[in-house]
Amino acid sequence: MAFSQKLDTWFEDFGRELPWRGIDDPYRIWLSEIILQQTRIEQGRDYYLRFVEAFPTVADLAAASEEQVLRLWQGLGYYSRARNLHAAAIYIMNECGGVFPSTYEGILRMKGVGRYTAAAIASFAFRLPHPVIDGNVYRFVSRLFGIATPIATDAAYREFEALLLKKIDRRRPDRFNAALMDFGSLQCKPQPDCTACPFADECVALRTGRVDMLPVKAPKAKPKDRWFYYFDLRWKEDGVEHTLVEQREGKDIWRGLYQFPLLETAEELDEKQLRKEAKRFAQETFHLSPFTFHLSSPFLHQLTHRTIHALFLRAELASRPLLLPEKTRVVTTGEIKNIPVSRLIDRYLQSL
Repeated sequence: MAFSQKLDTWFEDFGRELPWRGIDDPYRIWLSEIILQQTRIEQGRDYYLRFVEAFPTVADLAAASEEQVLRLWQGLGYYSRARNLHAAAIYIMNECGGVFPSTYEGILRMKGVGRYTAAAIASFAFRLPHPVIDGNVYRFVSRLFGIATPIATDAAYREFEALLLKKIDRRRPDRFNAALMDFGSLQCKPQPDCTACPFADECVALRTGRVDMLPVKAPKAKPKDRWFYYFDLRWKEDGVEHTLVEQREGKDIWRGLYQFPLLETAEELDEKQLRKEAKRFAQETFHLSPFTFHLSSPFLHQLTHRTIHALFLRAELASRPLLLPEKTRVVTTGEIKNIPVSRLIDRYLQSL
């Protein structure tokens, strides 16, 4: 039986039913693919449904503010995806006449869209024969054909793409790609049950005892440590509690999100050093005289290339700080839930 036929037979029995499957709306397919980048399907499904409800069309998404988009995205992480999503929606409305690009090359020109996402949209929405290649597909295909080329490289992508272009079902590339993705995710898992695999009799990795060795991954760089000390300053005005937040700027994964005023240090501070630095920071930044603060439990936040060690210094002030730096914003503590914040800040707020 041909590769595509065997894969299709498995998919008929075990393929997943997902809200973005079986549709040909390129906007919703694109939305699902961006949300599912580095996100589990179980988590991504809820975000997809929320986005579809809030922004039913690409025009609705383009008309929203970036802050609205980031707020709805909160908790998914990798916030550049949300910013690129919004920018691409504006591009479609302004540069494409409100019509979603219908070619692989046109889709690839959208901000935040790489080869995998372009192939997925092209095949699912427009039935174009472009194979999808993600981590699950790399694992399945490398094992089945015994490919030892380190994955996540241009050389690997070209090699796997060339192979799959020969295998793809050109009549139903959408179904072929869905089956390919599901097989890698559900059957050819990191620790697979090879006895139940329909490809067991032809799998090179199984025959040569290399199931645990494939795919070959390039070594990852060790994440760098960063130490963040946030100042959660609170005071009351007319009986309502207020606090200060600031919006992150620059080329930063949290750009556009709000946080408490931040002191970052190159090394971890012990309690004595922290009290000294907190006093200096508060005096220089807000013209605050020495104050008493309550120290939170430590928060560890892991990013791809950074390990963030965070502490929150919470203080009850008698009145509003004398100096409010230009980038800060006064909000009531009740308003915080309505502005976009990082997962780290949200975890702290949930802990209170």
